[in-house]
Amino acid sequence: MKDFILNYPSNILKKDITYQILNDSKSISFHRTFKNYKKSPLYKLSALSNFLKISKLYVKDESNRFGLDSFKVLGGSYAVNQILKNKPKVSIFCTATDGNHGKGLAWSAKKYKKKCIVYVPKNTSKQRIKSISELGASVEQLEMNYEDTCKYAAKISFKMNWELVQDASWDNYELIPAYIMSGYLTHFIEMEENINKIKQPDLDIVIIQCGVGSWAASCIWYYLSRYGKNKPKIVLVEPEESCGVYQSLNENKRISPKGNLSTIMAGLNCGIPSKSAWEIIKRGCDGVIKITDAEVMSAMNLFYKPLSDDSKIISGESGAAGLAGLIKCIKDKKLKKIKDHIGLNKDSRVLIFNSEGKTDINSFSKIVEK
Repeated sequence: MKDFILNYPSNILKKDITYQILNDSKSISFHRTFKNYKKSPLYKLSALSNFLKISKLYVKDESNRFGLDSFKVLGGSYAVNQILKNKPKVSIFCTATDGNHGKGLAWSAKKYKKKCIVYVPKNTSKQRIKSISELGASVEQLEMNYEDTCKYAAKISFKMNWELVQDASWDNYELIPAYIMSGYLTHFIEMEENINKIKQPDLDIVIIQCGVGSWAASCIWYYLSRYGKNKPKIVLVEPEESCGVYQSLNENKRISPKGNLSTIMAGLNCGIPSKSAWEIIKRGCDGVIKITDAEVMSAMNLFYKPLSDDSKIISGESGAAGLAGLIKCIKDKKLKKIKDHIGLNKDSRVLIFNSEGKTDINSFSKIVEK
């Protein structure tokens, strides 16, 4: 199977409950109330863009958001706030996670002095479990993959009357995932003072990594609702052995990944795409690229050991996936069709995201520091 798939989006958003919640989002006003709020950096990597033979390369660096090494807390914190507005007596929050979402929820629950129960899949590292536990959450590791862990968390939350805060939606569970997606809008809005200009962005292409799809869909919704047909081309990046969106686009319906689910990109090692995210992705993304672990390790090193005067960026395994996808699109001749499809050339202005820092210190050290 090819390492990419083209998509021909309608660029017409479905106006459902998810659309409405995203449209009504006040996430950045909420996040600005935190004492330790500050914009995450937006770096311009001139030396790397010259090396890749493109015009400009921007990196939105989420490696230190609220000191939690990931952007995911933007969604979890906003969702918890919205839930408690409507149900202030909630005492226990629950979720399934591969690491970063659970960490963000644990941090958010602690702020409101609520309990947090987190379930993690069988391949979750001890370091990621420790990071969640240190924020006061009760963490249980299951002998299941990510998708089945999500099902378990949903089932037990219903049985125990806990509040499930999951970053994926399915039939009859769409409200809270929409709150999470609207929380993610903060870091796109933060760029409105520079590259996300009012009438047209100073961008041609956005490349964003994709797990269950909620963050990628939030990105697509932002650019499509803001710019319509003038939005930049948007390409998603997935691990080759866990590529649910790629395979769903290929079969034109939501399906679980058919790979062996073996990848170091824990944050992207997910199951069937989120229902509401899928509706946005298929209407607004321009393609998907699959990458290998070796390709993302190379990108991590390139961030950590920058060319010339470019900023040094601490990027975890999932964090560097966007850069890996960009490099592959430029360098791999087998991806020429998608390169042409999105108009990637010497004049292109490209935005990528570093979605996480050293979320697993031991793994990071083996890949980069040693």
